[in-house]
Parts: sequence; structure tokens; C-alpha cells
Amino acid sequence: MPGEFVYQWIGGVKFIVRKGETGLVEAIYMGLLEFEDMAFFLHCIDNRDLFVDVGANVGMYTLLACGVKGARGFAFEPVPETFARLSNNIRLNQMENRVHVLNAGVGQKQGSLYFTSGENVTNHVAIEEPKTNSVKVNVVTLDHVLKNEKPTALKIDVEGYEIPVLMGARNVLKKSSLRVVLIETNGSGNRYGYSDDMILSTMTKNGFLPHEYNPLKRELVLAKNGMNLKGNTLFVRNLQDVLKKIQNAPQINVFGQKF
Repeated sequence: MPGEFVYQWIGGVKFIVRKGETGLVEAIYMGLLEFEDMAFFLHCIDNRDLFVDVGANVGMYTLLACGVKGARGFAFEPVPETFARLSNNIRLNQMENRVHVLNAGVGQKQGSLYFTSGENVTNHVAIEEPKTNSVKVNVVTLDHVLKNEKPTALKIDVEGYEIPVLMGARNVLKKSSLRVVLIETNGSGNRYGYSDDMILSTMTKNGFLPHEYNPLKRELVLAKNGMNLKGNTLFVRNLQDVLKKIQNAPQINVFGQKF
């Protein structure tokens, strides 16, 4: 199909998609393209929660947590073109009163950084001299933006810039309200001189341990091999409280399958 069209996804939530768009097109065919991770948030989030999406892209995780499950949210997306599409999806689902969207990067300190702007879902902080496909963007810290908030769930997908995000979230990570953090751990941090082991160290120091989730059994188990180095790692604190929410959550219908 040429151009853009509106697709009705899960639980009546919609998004705007165009041919060849990574992520959204996959969701049309697969439902939940990161099945375990997305199912986890569908089971552990409800309308009492505050979901924070760092590196929101066009908003798939925000749509699940805040659209399907009714949570409040903060969604950060640095690239202006992508931010516009995120904002359109928020408006399409009439979520403006629940979700605060910010056209900003997230890092260790307030300021600005150059981001790539032509790499779809893999746009990232530019480490070389700015090129024609780079854009200068304001950068904020989670400690500053969430100073007076009580986040319960956090997702960080920033293509290797996770450590600066965590360094700017020292106070957020200490908040007792925060129970789960999903972080991309695929070695991308090497481009900035950060290792995934630094992520594990930071999270364990704050009481979070890596877990694996089985959506069909609604089971959370300690990850035997530590972090998932080919995708995302789910870090959990206050395990029993999280398990209670998961086990009491209603079933979700995806492509006619309930789980």
C-alpha cells in the first residue's frame, strides 16, 4: 500500500504505519514483535502505574502500557521526525492527558547532543563530526524530569547510550515505586566505550536482578545466564509484588489468542 494508513492493533489501540517501516510493520504480522517483553508489560501494568519510555521511537511500548493498560506515561524521543510520528500516535488514541511526550534525548546531564536522523529505529547519539543526517537535540536527565513523580516501570532503548541515561537517573533508581526496568543489552554501548557489564553492575547495586518472563505461564524466574546479550534484559525489584500483579492481571487478546 502506498502512503500511510491507520492500523487497529491490540485492545482497540491504533497506530499510523507506512510500507517498509521497521517495528510497526512487524507488529501487523506478529502482534507482539518482542513477545516476552511486551507481554510482560501488558501483564504487569495497570492504570495506577507511571510508565517511562526512554527512546520511545513511534511509541509501541507506550501504546501498550498507556493505551491498552491505561497507565500514565512519559515518552522521550530525540529525533524530530520520529517525535512527530510518536505525537500523532498519542493523539490518534486520545492519550494526550495521560502521556507527556518530550522531544529530547536523555543522558547524564542537561545539555545537547547530536543524533543521527536517517536510521529508522536505530537512530543514536552521533559520536563523529555532525553530518547532513544528524540533528542537534536538547538532552535532559530522568532525575530532573521525574523529580516529583513516582515511576513504576521504565524502558530504556537508546542504542548503546544506556549508561549515561542510568547515570542521570541515580535518584529515580532509588525511588521505592520503581519495580521493573527493561534495558536493551546487545553490545551497542561499545561504540561509546560502555560495556553491558556496567549496566548489570548499576542495576544490581540498586536492588534489581535480571529475570526471564514466560507469558503463557505468567512466571518470572531469575535469568540463569544473566543478561540477554542479544536483545533486552528485564530487571526486577520487589519480585513478590510484581508477581502478584502479573498473576492477577486480566487476559490479553492478541490475534484471537488469549494469555
